[in-house]
Amino acid sequence: MLLRRSLRGSMRSVNQRLQPSRAAHPRRCLATLAERTRSDDTFGIPVVDFGKFRSSEAGKKDTAKEIVDAFKEVGFVYLKNHGVDERKISNAFLKSKEFFDLPIDKKVALAWEDPRSNRGYVAKGRERVTQSSDADEIAALRAKAPDFKESMEIGRDWDATWKNQWPEASDVPGFKPTFLDFFQTCHDLHVEVMRSIALGLDLKESFFDNKIHEQYHNLRLLSYPPIDTQRLKSEGQSRAGAHSDYGTLTFVFQDSVGGLEVQNPHTQVFHAATPIVRDSA
Repeated sequence: MLLRRSLRGSMRSVNQRLQPSRAAHPRRCLATLAERTRSDDTFGIPVVDFGKFRSSEAGKKDTAKEIVDAFKEVGFVYLKNHGVDERKISNAFLKSKEFFDLPIDKKVALAWEDPRSNRGYVAKGRERVTQSSDADEIAALRAKAPDFKESMEIGRDWDATWKNQWPEASDVPGFKPTFLDFFQTCHDLHVEVMRSIALGLDLKESFFDNKIHEQYHNLRLLSYPPIDTQRLKSEGQSRAGAHSDYGTLTFVFQDSVGGLEVQNPHTQVFHAATPIVRDSA
């Protein structure tokens, strides 16, 4: 699983199949991470074994330092032994596919009611993610080269203001319970990772607990439909434009296709975030 520190690392999604460069291969030694990240020839996303965080006090400290170092120098980390059951991840991918395979009219019926909600279906061409904060510039980018993707967004289900848009159980059996459970699983992991960050910053381990306990998270399912490769070569066109996320952390669960890229914060060059086999990372 790829873990991203929000507001630090920039990422984008390009073609469906992308050959990884040598620099994109995961790095497993952090001893010279600061030096390696200054060069695109040696840049790589560190792999951190989160199982050590649960093993001992010494393991906690080591893991905390590795994660904080990775976020400082790269902005991303591959999290190994994160504890999310592989069967749960596979089922989430399955239910996501079943949803996106629905007829367009059934999906559009679940569209965002309000952009502030971050809940519901977002059709192809509706978004153009970017680093820009200028409304006119974003609108121009979306008109010229909108992101070629669709998404389904889910928030905390008990929110008093915004309601999740669930498909009928007969359309996607098990969809709602699958993602209510996955939402909570990711929150539980989020708490643990934030505790590791707190320790890595020499703070009390529980420092962030009362800042994230209300679970204002966004669970986003993403689908990248087939696209003509010539279209992807057009100026400004991508699956998802370069952007940084809001909030604290982003957990990225990838399939085996690839196409995700991350930006070296020191050189501004993008590198492939090569998927790692999910039963080991």
